[in-house]
Amino acid sequence: MAIRWSWTSMVGLAVLVAMPVSAQIGAPTTSPPPEGLAEGTGAPFPKGNNAALDALPDWGGIWFALFDRPPGAQPSGPPPALPKLKGKYKEAYEAWRKEIAANNGVEKRNRSNCSPPGMPGIMQIGQYPFEFLFTPGRVTINQEAWMQTRKIWTDGRKHLDDPDPSYMGDSVGHWEGDTLVAVTLFVNDMLPLQNGMTHSPKLRITERIRLSPDDPDLLINEMTMEDPEALEEPFTRTVRYRRDRYGLLIEFQCSENDRNPVDAEGHTQYH
Repeated sequence: MAIRWSWTSMVGLAVLVAMPVSAQIGAPTTSPPPEGLAEGTGAPFPKGNNAALDALPDWGGIWFALFDRPPGAQPSGPPPALPKLKGKYKEAYEAWRKEIAANNGVEKRNRSNCSPPGMPGIMQIGQYPFEFLFTPGRVTINQEAWMQTRKIWTDGRKHLDDPDPSYMGDSVGHWEGDTLVAVTLFVNDMLPLQNGMTHSPKLRITERIRLSPDDPDLLINEMTMEDPEALEEPFTRTVRYRRDRYGLLIEFQCSENDRNPVDAEGHTQYH
């Protein structure tokens, strides 16, 4: 098929070709250093700082969350404790339980099946493994489910100043010996604290992650959740992970099976 060029289009093409490459792609983005970091320091400057990683513990391989009871617990003992909600959050949870019971255990959601649980639920998923990567000033957590990536900054920066809430929130951590201590803020308050439980924008999650002193292939994550608006008291849950040294994460593509229709109000319809 012949292409007809006008005089104006030919002139425009000639001008574009004649422009320097830098002018065509625009000026580079130059973000300022986050609070707590001086110019030229932190995770964005890894060169020359990799030797320090050898002092950190060995978390290589992939890790599967365990659902067995902790050592010493009785199999017939009481179920794990739940967060103690208060106010409107407690009322909403009771209403959720009644709706579940009336709907034969089926939960109606206003989010897609393919949207991840976010924090803290993402760190408590069984079946799908985790991978922890150490780089200077940062710990990266890859989760096979939803192919999620979580960042914990360890380069001395402060929490972001009033960012948009997100699935993973804003995690800032530091090492206390062989224990990674991470504090996460700004988790989207539409995400569940536990099944059927919501939280306020003031949720604060503190994690202490370390290898078991008795088993180098067991990772322990002690998660403490605080929320002055939703919780009567801090709630702590300990999650343990078993290592598969040579295991690999498998590509996870949820959207290929996310076929439930959505109504005019944006609510997912279940069949």
